[in-house]
Amino acid sequence: MPAPALILHGGAGARRGRDYSREIDHMREVVEAMRDRLMAGALALDVAVETTVRLEDSGLYVAGRGASPNLAGDYELDASLMDGATRRAGAVAAFQGYRNPIRAARAVMDQTPHVLLAGAGAARFAGEQGLAPIEDPQAWFTRAGQGEDNHPPGQGPALAHGTVGCCVLDREGRLAAATSTGGVFGKLPGRVGDTPLPGSGVWATDRVAVSCTGQGEYFIRTAAAAQIDWRVEAGASIAEAGAAVIAGIGELGGDGGLIALDAAGHRADPFNSQGMKRAWLTPDGEIGVEVFGR
Repeated sequence: MPAPALILHGGAGARRGRDYSREIDHMREVVEAMRDRLMAGALALDVAVETTVRLEDSGLYVAGRGASPNLAGDYELDASLMDGATRRAGAVAAFQGYRNPIRAARAVMDQTPHVLLAGAGAARFAGEQGLAPIEDPQAWFTRAGQGEDNHPPGQGPALAHGTVGCCVLDREGRLAAATSTGGVFGKLPGRVGDTPLPGSGVWATDRVAVSCTGQGEYFIRTAAAAQIDWRVEAGASIAEAGAAVIAGIGELGGDGGLIALDAAGHRADPFNSQGMKRAWLTPDGEIGVEVFGR
């Protein structure tokens, strides 16, 4: 079995000229903590959830606490996760009123026969599962990403975005992936992007784990996350598959990036935006953090 590996992202909305030292330090801390969990034998799926919770709770990224409101002033969040060994998946969309949408997605996976719950039904389910509510949204949410690609319509490129996610390979060779987002800034009420859709924003099998970030409409139209798996199954390397998928999204006019791991712990992190916040743990124990470099 390969040694554990992990890669996480804090979104492909990074813009040159902004200081990302807080995000860099935080991502490194998360990878260090999850390295210890993996070396202690933690399951890939559990580490994927724990990693995403830390990213959501930080308020530094456009997901969880860092989300911004839609055009109606409401905070609608999306999240999903997938277990490569079993192909089980769980997701929530247009999720309001509760912290950590990734925990709600895990509950959907574990406690229901469904894959995706949305809107009021997802919120009701979260309450029944005892998940932590948000008592004061204005005090809770930090609106992270203002000043990068997460700006209102009319003040920059359309479909400005931000997301977090991770891909994990554990000591038993199991793969898992998770993705969470506050969505594009100023989105229409009820808008759902790629993040809660297995095959588009998240994917995991026994070959690969994938988490996407960017203009979700383009990732939906290309089945971006699952496409990585199909290309690897057909003989491409994880790096070749990732580059081809992002190139295809760019040809349609979209931007963003993705992170991926294969069953040997090889990683891919292509993007066609200015930058993508990301950090990783290699099977040989190396930890890296990057925002703009390739």
